[in-house]
Amino acid sequence: MHYYAGVDIGGSSIKIGLLDKQGEIYERENFSTPQDKKTIIDKMAQVIINYQADYNVEAVGISVPGVVETNGYLTTAGAVKCLYGVNIKEEISQRTGLFVHAENDANAASIAEKWGGAAQGVANYISLVIGTGIGGCLVVNNEIYRGAHARSGEFGWMLLDDNQDDLNLSTMNYQAATVIGLLRIYNVKSEEEITDARIIYERAENGEYLAQTVLEKFHRKLAQGILNVAVAFDPALVVIGGGISANRTFLKYLRLAYEQLQREHGALVDMDFPKIVPAEFGNEAGIIGAVYSVKMELDKAD
Repeated sequence: MHYYAGVDIGGSSIKIGLLDKQGEIYERENFSTPQDKKTIIDKMAQVIINYQADYNVEAVGISVPGVVETNGYLTTAGAVKCLYGVNIKEEISQRTGLFVHAENDANAASIAEKWGGAAQGVANYISLVIGTGIGGCLVVNNEIYRGAHARSGEFGWMLLDDNQDDLNLSTMNYQAATVIGLLRIYNVKSEEEITDARIIYERAENGEYLAQTVLEKFHRKLAQGILNVAVAFDPALVVIGGGISANRTFLKYLRLAYEQLQREHGALVDMDFPKIVPAEFGNEAGIIGAVYSVKMELDKAD
């Protein structure tokens, strides 16, 4: 029986799993992200080599933040600065002797949803991963659309306003369309230091006017960005990932804001638009998506 190693590189931790062809996870490893390139590569490779001793490992899929070229070269790597300019595919392949495919983390989490998740059987969809920023992915005809410079899906850079002094302040990443933006705006107005968005939702449910008004802006700004992408690409589905996607109240009010914008936009009022659904794989999305990506690459080669 053939297995695959899936690696999910994050700024604070690295998760590694052993999966079969159906996507079932057999083994799991988790360790804090080292601060130097050699230690990261060596530790990842050693876990995979240990798997090889007990299992028939066919290939390795890697999920990593930042701009990932198709040959595995990391133009950037998010918060993992020591991997900037590293060809992660070559490094791991040389140490393990296995076929390796590297994928941007938002792409990996998104394509995972085709493999038993929220986007099963859907050929065209968009995915947004909402956290400290907003990443995402376009899946077109069952494949990840990467763009000319491997930067597609960077929805957080989208401009929602026109701040002529600093356009960075107009992006989805800075506006209250991200969890960090929501917390920043609430804390400025409340003069508190709230670090958990769930507290704002609880206060809104209990009738606090400030929490309600800040959340209203948050949902509307995010819905505005989603509607812009939906108009441009006409997907069949919008999948929302990130920790906040598990919050049913968040999804309820995001959908309401999304529907309200359609009603306000005269040209769109009678058109069908894609449903917004939560991602299903949570913290394991990176590992699962990394493996699904490498399976797709092997299928192409065949």
